[in-house]
Amino acid sequence: MTRLVFIPGFMQRGHGWADAAERLGPGHEPVLLDHSEHSFEGRLAEIAKAGEGAVLAGYSLGGRLAMRAAVRDPARYRGLVTVGTTAGIDEAAARSERAEADERLASWIEAAGIDEIVGLWERQPLFADQSEQVVEAQRAGRLSQDPRDLAMLLRTAGQGVLEPVWSELLTLDLPVLAIAGARDEAYSAAAKRIAATAKRGRAAIVENAGHAPQLQQPQAVAKLLTDFVDQDVGK
Repeated sequence: MTRLVFIPGFMQRGHGWADAAERLGPGHEPVLLDHSEHSFEGRLAEIAKAGEGAVLAGYSLGGRLAMRAAVRDPARYRGLVTVGTTAGIDEAAARSERAEADERLASWIEAAGIDEIVGLWERQPLFADQSEQVVEAQRAGRLSQDPRDLAMLLRTAGQGVLEPVWSELLTLDLPVLAIAGARDEAYSAAAKRIAATAKRGRAAIVENAGHAPQLQQPQAVAKLLTDFVDQDVGK
């Protein structure tokens, strides 16, 4: 039995992975991680505790966390799966610009109500291709968040404050699967770069999906996960 620890994205609960996780093939034990910590180091500690001896699978921000957990302590885990994730922003100026934007967003989040925050988040162009059904299925988890926790997470684990880990992927001796939706061009490119950089990496692009293929095409993602564990992790 192989455990897969599923790590949610920003403003998600662990249940955000349920549609794909429940479709895994036999011999695969899903663990839906629901964080109680909301800082970068706090979440990495939770991942380390839940993920020992398991395959980590993280979506978006959860993928960034999973990747950094893996490069920090690769012997603890059996494999790494990222969905809609990048290994970081290369250019220092671009990281600084993103950090400033995230700080402005964090300050706004602290002053706004959760309904207003969720409404803004759901209207992002990144999610424009998601059906209303997909959006509604995530809404309860988003509305359950504390704005102060979201602001802390942005300030400590946003793309602007995290150093890129592309060079660390060159020596990471774990099987890596980088997944992205075909309609998510930027993250499809990032997935292919992750696969090309990691020693044991490969990419999978999911058709008819955008930034969240595990929500839009859960059966396809479940098959990719099952095949990865059986064919790459099991070697």
